[in-house]
Amino acid sequence: MSLNYSPLRAEHDALGAKLVDFGGWEMPLAYPAGTVAEHLACRRAAAAFDVSHLGTVRLTGESEALVDLVQRTFTNDIRKIGPGRAQYTHLLGDDGSVLDDIIIWWVDDTRMDVMPNASNTDRVLAALEGQAVDVTHERAVIAVQGPAAREAVAKVSPEAAAVGHFRVTEFSFDGAPCIVAGTGYTGEDGVECAIPAEKAAAFWRAVLGAGAQPAGLGARDTLRLEAGLPLHGHELGPGITTLDAGLGWVVGWEKGPFRGREALERQRQAGGPARLLTGLVGTTRRPPRAESPVLDESGREIGEVTSGNYSPMLERGIALAFLPPDTKEGTEVQIDLRGSRLGAVTARPPLYRKQKS
Repeated sequence: MSLNYSPLRAEHDALGAKLVDFGGWEMPLAYPAGTVAEHLACRRAAAAFDVSHLGTVRLTGESEALVDLVQRTFTNDIRKIGPGRAQYTHLLGDDGSVLDDIIIWWVDDTRMDVMPNASNTDRVLAALEGQAVDVTHERAVIAVQGPAAREAVAKVSPEAAAVGHFRVTEFSFDGAPCIVAGTGYTGEDGVECAIPAEKAAAFWRAVLGAGAQPAGLGARDTLRLEAGLPLHGHELGPGITTLDAGLGWVVGWEKGPFRGREALERQRQAGGPARLLTGLVGTTRRPPRAESPVLDESGREIGEVTSGNYSPMLERGIALAFLPPDTKEGTEVQIDLRGSRLGAVTARPPLYRKQKS
């Protein structure tokens, strides 16, 4: 299978990025500064991420028809928002498994851009009954995140920098129509900008010139883990329902039928999930690893790590894990790392919380 390439590939080469295959896309893992420096830049100032591997599946047509299609396809209730807003939602299998987690950008009355994960674009296209068009390769998506992100973006486009949290608006860059959403995947404020492919490199260079530091998938992963955000293929996927992941708030229980609803209803009526996604903070700097067993104080296996890494902000190993739903916050556990044990304490995500000034 051939790789897909971002419109920014030459920019990453010029910056000395280490490129890796991610979901069928060649994307930057890290730049010469390294993942920790990139992570800290996002937490303390501004970082720019190429997230063009995300899909853009475009729906166009009469507003009510778009709404009806989205309502029966995804879990959340799109009627809770309106044009100019974004919404997080899930695509489920018939058994309630999360096939993908998605952001919908409701651009205007006649257009919605559905944003799947890298490897799931074809799946989402199929779920939308042939009524959507894949425009992924027509644009780049650049996420600028961090406490100084909007300041940096404002030097390039004041209109893009002004978009509200989970709001969507159109703006112009170098004479080309673009879209910006006040969304992200880092736990920081920021924006995500969809730029036509032929203008993407100029926008990227302008954002870096305005003070944002380039950051790759490595920092994106440590940032989302500190924020307690799920990653498809780890916290979401086959055999994992929306309720297992503790994301029941993305289910529009008051709306009509949608794919996977009956399975979620059965799980809810049976008393809820038998396991629940929980955060772990290690007692040392050693990072937990996915698929490591989690043990209680008696050494009995009670769960499994789904994602683990080193937290640059906490200077500890951190993780997400599926544990019994009655596990209390602050419970001491052990993570079995191929025979050695790592002590950890359960914590409610986000695992890193900013100190209030």
